[in-house]
Amino acid sequence: MSNTLAKIAEIEAEMARTQKNKATAHHLGLLKAHFAKLRRELITPKGGGGGGPGEGFDVAKTGDARIGFVGFPSVGKSTLLSNLAGVYSEVAAYEFTTMTTVPGVIRYKGAKIQLLDLPGIIEGAKDGKGRGRQVIVVARTCNLILIVLDVLKPLGHKKIIENELEGFGIRLNSKPPNIGFKKKDKGGTNLTATCPQSELDAETVKSILSEYKIHNADVTLRSDTTADDLIDVVEGNRVYIPCIYVLNKIDQISIEELDIIYKVPHCVPISAHHRWNFDDLLEKIWDYLKLVRIYTKPKGQLPDYMSPVVLPYSRTTVEDFCMKIHKNLIKEFKYALVWGLSVKHNPQKVGKDHTLEDEDVIVKK
Repeated sequence: MSNTLAKIAEIEAEMARTQKNKATAHHLGLLKAHFAKLRRELITPKGGGGGGPGEGFDVAKTGDARIGFVGFPSVGKSTLLSNLAGVYSEVAAYEFTTMTTVPGVIRYKGAKIQLLDLPGIIEGAKDGKGRGRQVIVVARTCNLILIVLDVLKPLGHKKIIENELEGFGIRLNSKPPNIGFKKKDKGGTNLTATCPQSELDAETVKSILSEYKIHNADVTLRSDTTADDLIDVVEGNRVYIPCIYVLNKIDQISIEELDIIYKVPHCVPISAHHRWNFDDLLEKIWDYLKLVRIYTKPKGQLPDYMSPVVLPYSRTTVEDFCMKIHKNLIKEFKYALVWGLSVKHNPQKVGKDHTLEDEDVIVKK
């Protein structure tokens, strides 16, 4: 491991030394590919076995969504969690108190949301230091990440945490690169770009792929693409997770400073201790989770508005709805009646491929 770390440090130093321009793009692309491979070696140890996931880290996924709270020690993460969920995660007024993942569940707008307090992520977790490595493995399974920052020292901490998460293949508030990538048996590497490229050319693409021992592939670049984007697609183990930056301890700053913070994208200022601005935070969490609530209607009765079936926004067909309740439902399925925004008439007869919208009402026939 120390050998890999030394190689990573070497490549990082060379990347920092190399000026970024057209002439060095090819060399930098190769360095980045080599760097990504070494990083993967570090986080997936050889031999498969090992010491298991670590105490308190194997948390069963419950509810409709999972939120991971990430932050440095003593930024008020545990206070925020216990005030939000009434979960008591051992809180003391000194650094490094939370040593295991503590789940709590809140109910918001009918959805059950699991909150995970991920122990203080320390610089170097992505290099296999501390407990951070196990923490970030859990972070990769979250539907939303909340990075809790101290409003008095936010930027340094923000950069370090983002770096750690990036190093583990977690991409925050970004979409997968618009790149078509298909390996084949023969025919060499074909590059098609549907728009002008400022960084990648055929030679750079070929050398990045050859670093992965890929010599036959079709690559389509549908937007101005960087070497990092291409590496992300080739690695194939990246997760794209929305993220909210929670700036805590706003009771210690002025109103003018607060006005500035409100303009920063993806940020919510709060005071965990005084429970200030929790409604804003919950509303933003709801927006970022993009959950879809579907109400069921028993025959001859009013819809059950108290316990919706909650679906992720990427899977909202009638078939997905049936599968969420029980997989046998789809076998007996003929059609369903739906009221709501997804249909033209109320009610409307729909098949299993119909896409539902938030707060639709459904009756299965």
